[in-house]
Amino acid sequence: MKFKAMFSPIEIGPMQVPNRFVVAPMCNNFANADGTLSDRSLAYYRERAYGGFGLITIEATVVDKSAKGGTNKACLFDDTTIESFARVIDVCHEAGSKISIQLQHAGPEGNAKAAGYPIKAASAIPASAGRDIPVSVSTEEIYNFIESFGDAALRAKKAGADAVEVHCAHGYFIGSFLSPRTNKRVDEFGGCFENRLRLPRLIIENIRKKAGHSIAILCRINSSDEIPGGLDIHDSAAIAAYLEDCGIDGLHVSRAVHIKDEYMWAPTVMHGGFSADLVTEIKRAVSIPVITIGRFTEPHYAELLVREGRCDLVAFGRQSLADPQTPNKAAAGRLDQLNHCIACLQGCVHNMYQGKPITCLVNPLLGRESELKPAVMPKKVIVIGGGVAGMYGASIAAQRGHDVTLFEATDILGGQMRLAAYPPGKGDITNMVRSYIKRCELSGVKIRMNTRVTKALFAAEAFDAAIVATGAIPLVLPIPGIEDSGLIHAVDLLDGKETCGKKVLVVGGGMVGSETAAFLGELGHNVTVVELREDVAADVISEHRLFLMKDFEKYNIKSVVNAKVSKFLKDGVVYTLPDGTEQHLSGFDTVVLAMGARAYNSIGEDVKEAIKETYIVGDAVKARRALDATTEAMEAALQI
Repeated sequence: MKFKAMFSPIEIGPMQVPNRFVVAPMCNNFANADGTLSDRSLAYYRERAYGGFGLITIEATVVDKSAKGGTNKACLFDDTTIESFARVIDVCHEAGSKISIQLQHAGPEGNAKAAGYPIKAASAIPASAGRDIPVSVSTEEIYNFIESFGDAALRAKKAGADAVEVHCAHGYFIGSFLSPRTNKRVDEFGGCFENRLRLPRLIIENIRKKAGHSIAILCRINSSDEIPGGLDIHDSAAIAAYLEDCGIDGLHVSRAVHIKDEYMWAPTVMHGGFSADLVTEIKRAVSIPVITIGRFTEPHYAELLVREGRCDLVAFGRQSLADPQTPNKAAAGRLDQLNHCIACLQGCVHNMYQGKPITCLVNPLLGRESELKPAVMPKKVIVIGGGVAGMYGASIAAQRGHDVTLFEATDILGGQMRLAAYPPGKGDITNMVRSYIKRCELSGVKIRMNTRVTKALFAAEAFDAAIVATGAIPLVLPIPGIEDSGLIHAVDLLDGKETCGKKVLVVGGGMVGSETAAFLGELGHNVTVVELREDVAADVISEHRLFLMKDFEKYNIKSVVNAKVSKFLKDGVVYTLPDGTEQHLSGFDTVVLAMGARAYNSIGEDVKEAIKETYIVGDAVKARRALDATTEAMEAALQI
């Protein structure tokens, strides 16, 4: 497919953007505690500028000292941070990218502890259960915050920004005024549509007054709040038209408030462009350029949307984290080399909420781009294990100039991650596995399949360094009957090595067991899950779990929880409840074991004895998240 539309320039007010690829504003916690952009910030944005993105939107930037949403947030509420922004913007301009800075007041989504001030919103309605109740901001304070947005925009202009983006989405401060669900005010900022839109109108006017017409003004809005009583697409289309009349130059259309954040950072099961119909309605309402977003990875559907006039630019949020070279690869016809975002949410959203610098399972170099340097002394490196940890570590070591050979005991690469792609909605994980294989090929890693590493092998070849990434194997606890009950392992079932009957009992309701149950349910099996904890899928990230539980409902998958399995039978199990009573589950055609995994490291100590510089990584240390595996593999490869 030719991406002619995606690589055509476009004007947004006074700003000409060289192509339609946009880096979305994503909180990354790379900024310094004083609000300045750090060296890490610089490396992060530079990488995406040189990756070919036409417009880069710098993360949500705080406009008032009382409005910080966290400790390491970019700030433009005084002049001391301007220079740090200018440094980043200059580098991105050198690469040919245009820069927009998102201006934000966190409002009810703020952090009173981090800011040192009470959080403020249109009305005293908390963002969600357990969050601080915001103070209903006074009318006088509203006018002060309007000035803060204008002042911050002027500082953005002084730093060299081409545009500012006023954040009106996701239930933050301005968003809390737009929605009748969260705006219960009875002054001039509450009630009717005109009053609820008064705040963004006055902010836009203030920015124009202070920053002039040489800088573009965009607004980020929701296409829908996705919650009853909130804004729907009809409201948002009217808001879009109103904001155009206020004089903005472009719109960035997102979706949902945080309590429906499965639409903000969609999990793997949701496809790229899932909000296309909504943004199309917004585009119909305005004549200014419209940016869309929504789990775009490969640019094919993005090209179609732009061709059809349903939007004008496409923001690649998490995909720009996973592969900052996405536009360049599309332009060069190298999309087979794309590192796909798999929407796992393990390193980006999880870390963002914890106030930690974000990272990426697929691209653990995210935010650490400056650490990838040529090796001082090239070495001969052995990598044992062809899962994602082994492949990533091998490719990074080879990129640095080492002579790397990877050994895989089986006839297929990918390890446990390859099997993770089998349950419903998880197919995109295959893209990651394939991209890692391609990385190894391109970096010159020699791969030896069907080769089990022995002491004789690595002793004979005189390796200088080793990465042991032998992964994990199913956990088999010493429970009576477990060895002779005829059960099968979930990994073997997913891999097509075992089959099961119509009525299936899955023992273990963590992520693997629950997703295996959904896999079987989709195929038409009658499935029951028995789990020790009080909930099935308790270890699954909430956005993923939401859709997994819908599968349980759709396929009528039954759950027995708080159940400690005490014995395996040929057709079921015996279990005890917390009160000590014993129960039976029987009459099943097949019992599938999914009680977890344990480290598999049969060769590690021998390797350490023979090769002084040995690193054991990932599940070979302890069965954990895939993010831990790829991160540890990268760190090992950077140390060699």
